[in-house]
Amino acid sequence: MHVHVPHLLPAPPKPHYNAVALRFTVSASAAAPAARKEKQAVIVGGGLAGLAAATHLTALSVPFTLVEASDRLGGRVATDVVDGYRLDRGFQIFLTAYPECRRVLDYPALRLRPFYPGALVFLGAGEPFHLLSDPFRLPLRSLSALLSPVGTLADKLLVGLARLRAAASPDDVILSAPETTTAAHLSRLGFSPSIVERFLRPFLAGIFFDPALDTSSRLFELVFKRLALGDNALPEDGIAAIAEQLEARLPLGSLRLNTRAAGIGRSGVTLDTGKTIPGELGVIVAVEQPEAEKLLPQLSTPQKPKKSNNSERSTVCLYFTTDRAAPVQDPILLLNGSGKGIVNNMFFATNVAPSYAPPGKVLVSVSLVGSFAGRDDAELAGEVVRELAGWFGADEVAAWRHLRTYRIGFAQPDQTPPTNPAGRDPRVGDGVYVCGDHWCSATFDGAMVSGRRAAEALAKDAGLS
Repeated sequence: MHVHVPHLLPAPPKPHYNAVALRFTVSASAAAPAARKEKQAVIVGGGLAGLAAATHLTALSVPFTLVEASDRLGGRVATDVVDGYRLDRGFQIFLTAYPECRRVLDYPALRLRPFYPGALVFLGAGEPFHLLSDPFRLPLRSLSALLSPVGTLADKLLVGLARLRAAASPDDVILSAPETTTAAHLSRLGFSPSIVERFLRPFLAGIFFDPALDTSSRLFELVFKRLALGDNALPEDGIAAIAEQLEARLPLGSLRLNTRAAGIGRSGVTLDTGKTIPGELGVIVAVEQPEAEKLLPQLSTPQKPKKSNNSERSTVCLYFTTDRAAPVQDPILLLNGSGKGIVNNMFFATNVAPSYAPPGKVLVSVSLVGSFAGRDDAELAGEVVRELAGWFGADEVAAWRHLRTYRIGFAQPDQTPPTNPAGRDPRVGDGVYVCGDHWCSATFDGAMVSGRRAAEALAKDAGLS
């Protein structure tokens, strides 16, 4: 099946760069590795939040050492290059309308490749895929979807109204609005069960890894606004290019990989080797939530009841390749709206960014929501192939070769109400600061905002801002 899509959208608007941000590269290239005798800060964790904190400390000329337990930076924002294929670790899409990202990142250097503004919905074997498009960007193409079985005519009008409202709402209004679950919020807005089950649930489950839609209505509205104002995109070099761009701005000698923190104190960080890295200016803890709660037990005090069955945010991402042309030729997300099977969403990555595979090869990305801990990789890949044979035909899928399976046990922190998507005070002790997507909104932007705020708080408390 080939769904023709016209020229998508103009290139993302050129971001406005802060003068401080533009100095990062100069600072990094000018720094030379040397034993520091002056006081310094320590950052624990090299994911997006830790990298954001590090770039802001660099801009403020605050000396620091960043320690990362693994052999690379970026945390969950990672890409592996395997035999010429770029495999992002889990389904990740970058939203170009993130305001903090627009302020800090160099978008042209990322060479962002946009998705089609909409989705194809699978409703069952033997049925055609149903195209849903952004009614404001592609109004003519959206007219053809008005009578599709993916929701009612009223639902399509409600999508347009919700988009207008979200785009016009200031962030502080969204973040202070009465909070409920996304499922309850969608019902309150008037969406029918048809469009929720066939489109909104699989679409949002792919973003929040939460098929129950227990995620905060505030986070839904915030992400919906970003979707309305910008593109969904992938960097040509993979999602890891975002972290690599930040890493390139850091001073030489400021990073220590394969270095695991075992304890946090006002005076510094104790490593699992027993050695201590002094942090007289303060310590920023920028690891993901489970590890942060181990290092700082005071963070694990329950602030709300957890739903043991629904708070897990896990995903499995499977990659396949084929020499045959993709059955869908457009850079579009495909959603499982049938209510059956284990596949939540998928796309042909090389339709979005041809650089994700060697010339002549097609890269297929398939996402499941949940851990599927009871099934091994081969069993899971076989089940996915059998299921997708009902989407594209057995002969088509038989030509696919399984490349790799990624199991992301902690894909996102729990975002069920009550939440603090505007972010919490990074100060959690004398000279100790916390940042990460669990301390703000569970988005790329939330992680980077929290990292900046932690760096600003440390510099202020140390009298260096």
